Amino acid sequence: MIRAGAAALAATLVLGAVAPATARDQTGAIVGGLAAGVVGGMVGSALVNGANPPPPPEYRPRRVVVEEPETIVVRERRGPICHYERRKEWLGDGEFTYRRVEVCE
Repeated sequence: MIRAGAAALAATLVLGAVAPATARDQTGAIVGGLAAGVVGGMVGSALVNGANPPPPPEYRPRRVVVEEPETIVVRERRGPICHYERRKEWLGDGEFTYRRVEVCE
């Protein structure tokens, strides 16, 4: 109720501060519309806000996520790793050819 009373008091002050407009003034409608908008906004916000604020949210504990360390499996080599390469093989002083050779590590 305090908010509604404060809104009514503010509306009264705003309307009382506006000077009465004559028919010749072109600003009368603008000032009246401005005053009506201010009063309407204050009354509307007082109605929307209501008398009581909403209650605080209920307490919920946070979820705790426990991560286990990953197990690392190291496998031993079963044997040599082999692959094929192209290598240059010299046939003579100025002649060569390429051959596929198996290379094992």
